[in-house]
Amino acid sequence: MQISNPAFNYDAHGHQYAGHRRTDPRIEAYVHKALGAAQTILNVGAGAGSYEPADRYVVAVEPSAVMRAQRLERGKVPAINAKADHLPFDDGSFDACMAMVTVHHWPDIEKGLAELRRVTRGPVVVMSFDPDALEVFWNAQYFPELIAVERARYPTIQRITAALGGQTEVIPVPIPLDCVDGFQEAFYGRPEAFLEPQVRKAQSAWGFLPEGLEEILASRLAEELASGEWDRKFGHFRTEPFFTGALRLVVSR
Repeated sequence: MQISNPAFNYDAHGHQYAGHRRTDPRIEAYVHKALGAAQTILNVGAGAGSYEPADRYVVAVEPSAVMRAQRLERGKVPAINAKADHLPFDDGSFDACMAMVTVHHWPDIEKGLAELRRVTRGPVVVMSFDPDALEVFWNAQYFPELIAVERARYPTIQRITAALGGQTEVIPVPIPLDCVDGFQEAFYGRPEAFLEPQVRKAQSAWGFLPEGLEEILASRLAEELASGEWDRKFGHFRTEPFFTGALRLVVSR
């Protein structure tokens, strides 16, 4: 599958995004550990501010006006209207930089990651999903067209590490059963969530499907939940405390 423009239109479709995409404290612990002792932090593609440390000096960059407004509603620092591939900061301006589930929206990923590295003295922390590990989640069997979209948009982990350079570490992040950050894998044990349109609206990949296909995929899952077939095949996930799927932290030092 080819996608000419990977950027999701948050100004048109992101008005309820912050209500479903929130900081999960268990995942947050991994992010903050990777940031180390940094006191000045740049968050690029900052969205509504998930995973930003509250006890450090944070500068946020976010090009969507709708997402910038949601930051203010959540009490986050105002964000600068700029893009990853042209950051308005001097070389080495920050102790650390973070980019949380955003690189797949960037038209020029290499240039954006090079900019993160340029303005950062210490660690650059990128949270993304490994496109080579998307099949481990059961939704690949119910939403194959959606997974094809995700695979086309997410850069490989090798591509991210190569662009960042330095000494890189790739950390698989386990997802808790009651995860409050509403990305797809967060609902590995709560499949009924995918039947809620507002949950799907907070997962950008659905917006790249042909018209009408989203409803077909949701109905496919609804039928198997109603018949008990999903539980026969995957019901054990309802009690699994953690699931390690495709979520990764890439840390470049």
